[in-house]
Amino acid sequence: MVHWWAADLWNRDPVALIAWTFWCFFSVTLHELGHGWAAIRRGDDTPIHTGHMTWNPIVHTGMGGLLLFAFTSMIYGLMPVDPSRMRGRYADAYVSFAGPVMNLSLAFVCLIVGALWIKFGGRIAGDPILGNVMTFLEIGLGLNATLFLLNLMPVPPLDGSRILADFWRPFREFLETDPGKMLQFVGFIVLLLFFSRHIASFAIDTATDLLVFTVRLMG
Repeated sequence: MVHWWAADLWNRDPVALIAWTFWCFFSVTLHELGHGWAAIRRGDDTPIHTGHMTWNPIVHTGMGGLLLFAFTSMIYGLMPVDPSRMRGRYADAYVSFAGPVMNLSLAFVCLIVGALWIKFGGRIAGDPILGNVMTFLEIGLGLNATLFLLNLMPVPPLDGSRILADFWRPFREFLETDPGKMLQFVGFIVLLLFFSRHIASFAIDTATDLLVFTVRLMG
């Protein structure tokens, strides 16, 4: 019998479901805004004219992203940009890298706050608040650390492919061909099928390891 992922997670840990939902939508929103801010900085105001410079996550995910999240627990966002309007060398790579940098920044914030919470949280809160806050921070850390690495993979349509294409002309030319477009579709489907089943557990394991390491460094 097939069970809906959200119902299963709610039965196991309602706080985890709430945290996962929050971080998915907040992270994708900040990721896409990162692209938008970088594009504007490089002279492309397409994100402004299309109405995508907003904190409304629905604008970035669209109905497709919402349905994907509902059925797989994964989500994606889109930020329209026009590389032909950008100024400077490797502007497209710069804009593409800005999204993952936002995920890395969120992961770093969750890491520091989580480490501090482990050391001092017990002095200001008890169960269940102590554990719930830790769950919230662990999911934020793990998810964003994973998204940072995932988006840098040179597989279309991930940001890593645009970064590589901006530095390596033959790769860019290939992506613009019909086989290249098919690769983008196949790559997305393969990543979706794999990570929709494993990203949650991988994110939590990553967060736990990073937090333990950071706490030890703090003494």
